[in-house]
Amino acid sequence: MTSATQFTNPPPWAAPPTPSAQVDNLTLLIDESKSINHLLQIHAALLRRGLERHPILNFKLQRSYSSLGHLHHSVALFHRTPSRNVFLWTAIINAHAHSGLCDQALSYYAQMLAHPVRPNAFTLSSLLKGCTLQPARAIHSHAAKLGFTSDLYVATGLVDAYARGGDVVSAQKLFDAMPERSLVSLTAMLTCYAKHGMLREARLLFEGMEVKDVVCWNVMIDGYAQHGYPNESLVLFRRMLGKKVRPNEITVLAVLSSCGQLGALESGRWVHSYVENNGVGVKVNVRVGTALVDMYCKCGSLEDARKVFDGIEGKDVVAWNSMIMGYGIHGFSDEALQLFHEMCCVGVRPSDVTFVAVLTACAHAGLVRKGWEVFDLMKDRYETEPKVEHYGCMVNLLGRAGRLKEAYDLVRSMEVEPDPVLWGTLLWACRIHNDVSLGEEIAEFLVSNDLASSGTYVLLSNMYAAARNWVGVAKVRSLMRGSGVEKEPGCSSIEVNNRVHEFLAGDLRHPRSKDIYLMLEEVNGWLKARGYTPKTDVVLHDIGDQQKEQSLEVHSEKLALAFGLISTSPGSEIKIVKNLRVCLDCHAVMKMMSKITGRKIMMRDRNRFHHFENGSCSCGDYW
Repeated sequence: MTSATQFTNPPPWAAPPTPSAQVDNLTLLIDESKSINHLLQIHAALLRRGLERHPILNFKLQRSYSSLGHLHHSVALFHRTPSRNVFLWTAIINAHAHSGLCDQALSYYAQMLAHPVRPNAFTLSSLLKGCTLQPARAIHSHAAKLGFTSDLYVATGLVDAYARGGDVVSAQKLFDAMPERSLVSLTAMLTCYAKHGMLREARLLFEGMEVKDVVCWNVMIDGYAQHGYPNESLVLFRRMLGKKVRPNEITVLAVLSSCGQLGALESGRWVHSYVENNGVGVKVNVRVGTALVDMYCKCGSLEDARKVFDGIEGKDVVAWNSMIMGYGIHGFSDEALQLFHEMCCVGVRPSDVTFVAVLTACAHAGLVRKGWEVFDLMKDRYETEPKVEHYGCMVNLLGRAGRLKEAYDLVRSMEVEPDPVLWGTLLWACRIHNDVSLGEEIAEFLVSNDLASSGTYVLLSNMYAAARNWVGVAKVRSLMRGSGVEKEPGCSSIEVNNRVHEFLAGDLRHPRSKDIYLMLEEVNGWLKARGYTPKTDVVLHDIGDQQKEQSLEVHSEKLALAFGLISTSPGSEIKIVKNLRVCLDCHAVMKMMSKITGRKIMMRDRNRFHHFENGSCSCGDYW
């Protein structure tokens, strides 16, 4: 029956429907309505029949209007309804909470209590959706007075509200007291643990769940990805697929993030192919496309990144930023600047992140004048006030170029408070250019103001060591021990056959350690035959030259290189990811090995990408 014929008059011989039957028919039609036009026709029919004050029909209409995204119709109907009962109040509260209008939902709740209408459990559980911590505590008090704290939905809503507000202790206390737990309440607590980095507790809860839907898997996979455990994220994703759980867009975004963190190009390509070819219902939209661009850039394949980028329909500023930043960290400043120009020409307004990406590209190429032009453009044409990240990029640019005084003056003239990262950038520039005096001044300022990080102590120690000031080194290391600061260990990883292998300096844990060290000996022979001299001055310890050479030989990136040489086919590219800045000696070795083996070697360190080919590096030895 079409909407045009639903309300025609019945034939004269038909018995008129009873009022009860009319209400039942209209109730069914409201419940089955899928469009606003259809719902408005039903509402008109309700008015013609004098049923505009019927509580059940008004409740149904009010709820349907809001579910179809027409909250204003729902509100108008609510205010025209006399003698509003708890169901109508709850429906209007739920509608506003569901739309993210939590303040309005709370206002309606206060009006409801003033009338007075006693709330039910669903009123409170609706109100808890999306509300902040302070209102949640007040609602918790109301729930206790009304005897609803043991209700499954109210308790779940409270756990979720406390978790979102960062009160993990209260969330856990409520969760532990729940007599029964639904999948929703389990997921709420799981999300709380994962969001706050309590991954051990999250994993224990996850493993104890009898039923796990895709949301549970996503929480754990994304939790590992967000808190720096990308390997665990990928392992869990493979297990999820083995359990025949169908991934969704959230899964794909988390997994691509993990691949990018690891530099796991093979795994990233597999996920890309899986999305496109397995009909999992995930489309390469702007969000997924941008995640793919980011992953490919971080995994060293700018060609794949650009191919995906060019295929994204309706690119937003985030997509442009990802591609510009990709070019920047690879040292392709001309391409980054050209893409920035194209972005502005097509009418996409740059964001503050865009300018961070462009300034990063300038820093990696030493384009000081261009960097100042972009910095001024951001302020003057786009009226974007520089944030600490933009100043950090400029300090990095000036510091790398040896313009330390200019960088220091910029920091002192900033209108925003410089953070430890920015000071660390300037300190690193002092280390590169051996300005111990300025480095000491900055380090003392950071220590005295309780802004020093482990990097502060390490950089100052390294500056003293480079100057052979071993007394200064001992003093800094004593301060580190007293402050409980530990130096972050260097770690390098390499992906072979969809598996990521990690190495620390001098690592002996790998199953193929014997073969790796045999290959290292062979590599050292090749290097020495071609006149290589170890750069022992980068070993910042008061030890003999022979010990320094032995220390250099087992750096983590060299172990990863040796494993790559014995595990991949001749001529194939070797890709290594390093968590810290690559040292001068390893950089020199990678250049020589690219010529000796005839292989491309790509390394991503903490600051940028290095593409080694035929004895040279894409960075031009400027990093």
